[in-house]
Amino acid sequence: MQSPDEWQIPQKFQPDPRAFAYDLQSALDAVVSLRARIPADAFTAETLGTERAGQGAVIRDDGLLVTIGYLITEAEEVWLTTNEGRLVQGHALAYDYESGFGLVQALAPLRVPVLALGDSRRLASGDPVVVGGAGGRSHSLAAQVVTRQEFAGYWEYLLDDAIFTAPAHPNWGGTALIGPRGDLVGIGSLQLQHQASGGRIVPLNMSVPIDLLKPILDDLLTRGRINRPPRPWLGFYATEDAGDHVMIIGMAGDAPAQRAGLRAGDHVYAVAGKAIVSLADFYRAIWVLGPAGIDVPLTLEREGDMFDVTVTSADRSRFMKSPRFQ
Repeated sequence: MQSPDEWQIPQKFQPDPRAFAYDLQSALDAVVSLRARIPADAFTAETLGTERAGQGAVIRDDGLLVTIGYLITEAEEVWLTTNEGRLVQGHALAYDYESGFGLVQALAPLRVPVLALGDSRRLASGDPVVVGGAGGRSHSLAAQVVTRQEFAGYWEYLLDDAIFTAPAHPNWGGTALIGPRGDLVGIGSLQLQHQASGGRIVPLNMSVPIDLLKPILDDLLTRGRINRPPRPWLGFYATEDAGDHVMIIGMAGDAPAQRAGLRAGDHVYAVAGKAIVSLADFYRAIWVLGPAGIDVPLTLEREGDMFDVTVTSADRSRFMKSPRFQ
């Protein structure tokens, strides 16, 4: 059986160093693999697992790297491996729930290059990019930007201007999206299915634009979170159904939504009397009410009955285990 580390991107999809004006090998060497161990009693253990693996991009000489936050949330142990096989312990510094970024500090020298933070605003549809995975060219993908657009995730997450690329990298979590100038323009978050012309289903990667990190980086490094009141969080999973309504599809543990009696299958028609027609509308209508702790009035439909319920929101981070220094 092939081990997880023996897989490769087919050669015809790997990036060709001759096609780029920057040092591709150096850029890819700044991407390291990341493995995290999470306690079994952690809030996210059931949904995200206790063993998580992906990658991260080194952005400072002192071994600071950025990854996608779900890999390291509640982690009690983090290990990093360079393309040269150097194994270094890391420490989960911060996870920003709004952007989705996570920060990890290597606890010993990684001895790898650094990826400069680029300008993700420059990226446009059709631009060539490299989706850099840990392991160098054989684990990386030559791709292009398909579109820039809003993305609403089912876990109370919203990006105004996410980056979508194709073809899709099969190991997308924390990949480095390397722009045409050889700098870091995004971090891989998801793989999604897109219906293209002719009804074809095409897998895409969604990356978080690196520009969202720049204004919050100092806060994350010094405080572990951004310096403003946290958004209200209800603790549900939701989607848009075929009738242009928002439907609750699950609960995030013993969080405010479950305590207030919400159920999977409930349809949400309004927040504080304001009608909603999309998942993005739903989130924005909640967040505009005030900071975490605010009461959120909802109008729901359940099995044909319409009714109102008020959910007292919470700070999501209070349900999570804090990073523990080892």
